[in-house]
Amino acid sequence: MADRSQKRTSRKPLLLFLPLVLIVSGLWFSTTNTATFVKGYLLYKTGNAEATVVSSETASPPAIEIPEEPKEQESSGSELTPEYPESPEIGELMGELIIPKLDAALPIIHGTDEDELEKGVGHFADSVLPGENDNSVLSGHRDTVFRELGEVGKGDLLIVKTYAGTFTYKVRQVRIVDEDDRTVIVPKPKAILTVSTCYPFDYVGYAPDRYILVADLISSN
Repeated sequence: MADRSQKRTSRKPLLLFLPLVLIVSGLWFSTTNTATFVKGYLLYKTGNAEATVVSSETASPPAIEIPEEPKEQESSGSELTPEYPESPEIGELMGELIIPKLDAALPIIHGTDEDELEKGVGHFADSVLPGENDNSVLSGHRDTVFRELGEVGKGDLLIVKTYAGTFTYKVRQVRIVDEDDRTVIVPKPKAILTVSTCYPFDYVGYAPDRYILVADLISSN
């Protein structure tokens, strides 16, 4: 009997200490990130995304987006609209095409029929006038005015002088297309100069292709 009384007496401090440990552990658990982790895990398992709990100690402030400064737009000669008092007549001398690479200055005649092409470089009458916003198309024979046009390529300048001003273009692209390719004369959203001649240059007889220079307007005076 004495032994049993002693065992009961020794268990009492342990039983009193155990609740105290549980209370302290519970307080610690609820105030640490462990509680957040367990709550988040349970929410993830149950699919209750709207009730997600984020600890104030670990929550990051919302990102602040800093807008980029607007980039300056480069001014372009294509934004200018030259003033032509009236449209030229077919067969009329309307300007001059200067090709610095060839040290050449060639007359531009309005129209691209054989009569006009015999006099110089022909301006396709259904295209805009040089300097205007769109595609201005010039054509010439490979065995006369454009005999050396094959030496002109990307990066070279083409200068057109008319009674509306002087327009400087820079060759952006060289194309070789079939004679029936109509993309040469399609409208463009900005001021473009398209120069066309027959190709190959040394072809005997009627040449089947066209040598095309596509140039962007870079300045107007």
